[in-house]
Amino acid sequence: MDNLLKGITVLDFSHRLPGPLGMNILGKMGAKVIKIEDAKFGDAFVTGLFSSFDPSFEDWYKGLNEFKEIIKLDFKAEATIAKLHTMIKNADAILMTLPDKIKTSLKLTDDDLKKIKKNIVVVEMGSSTQHQESMHDLNAMALTGMMSLHVAQTDEAIVAPPFLPISGIFFGQQLATQLLAGVLKAQREMTFVKTTAYLYDTADFLCKPLWSQNLRDKKMVKFLHNGAFPCYCIYRTNDHHYVGVAAVEEKFWNEFSQTFEISLPANQRFDQDKAAFLSIAKSIGKLNLADIEKMLKNKDMCVSIIKKVN
Repeated sequence: MDNLLKGITVLDFSHRLPGPLGMNILGKMGAKVIKIEDAKFGDAFVTGLFSSFDPSFEDWYKGLNEFKEIIKLDFKAEATIAKLHTMIKNADAILMTLPDKIKTSLKLTDDDLKKIKKNIVVVEMGSSTQHQESMHDLNAMALTGMMSLHVAQTDEAIVAPPFLPISGIFFGQQLATQLLAGVLKAQREMTFVKTTAYLYDTADFLCKPLWSQNLRDKKMVKFLHNGAFPCYCIYRTNDHHYVGVAAVEEKFWNEFSQTFEISLPANQRFDQDKAAFLSIAKSIGKLNLADIEKMLKNKDMCVSIIKKVN
């Protein structure tokens, strides 16, 4: 990726997912991102609660902070205050997640920061402007109403959440965008900028156009992207891997149906009748992964292999 943000310096006090993700995006685009951690407590993905029960978070930590310099400081040491203030003088933006008590002890309150550097943006993270309770990704998606789509097709007593923490990913992108917008304002107007981004508000704003109140009132829960039509669905091979079919456009459908010998005309690829799905499942179900890999070679039909992890 081009170094579009070369010359921009960001101090990242965040941990877990959204903040590190957002600032890592900026780092990949060329910004100098310095992640500052308390030497004692560190990031919860490697030294806290999360790392204690799910080892995958250690990998997340590495990936989410790949394009950063990580500095660990003793937040109780007097010398740390001077170090941080020097770094702030040379920075353009701060993603601030420290508790008020720590900000006060390190002299990093808004009033302190204004004295250190006039034209800097400080972005803070909040849960919601509409809800008082704390929340994780699952809670935010539930509150937007979007999780209703996830449970619409089941009546099971236990339902696993989606793997991808969608609202956390959205939030990371929002933090990056909001921080850059703040940098522009701070530099253009030579002023101190303080702004807060919210987890729920971000998820709600980005999800609403995809499942509007009109669609909710109509109780529509099945769409192209969650398997309403046979031309956009996932089918199992005979060796229990899968094929993701997204042959929506007629040219892709024609190539797909010819290659896989699907006896379903193009004008029926949007039929919601179960027989349409079964006709595709029958053809793909005769093939193994090796067969399909050969069939897809040098083809352009929006069809992809999904390997099952055993």
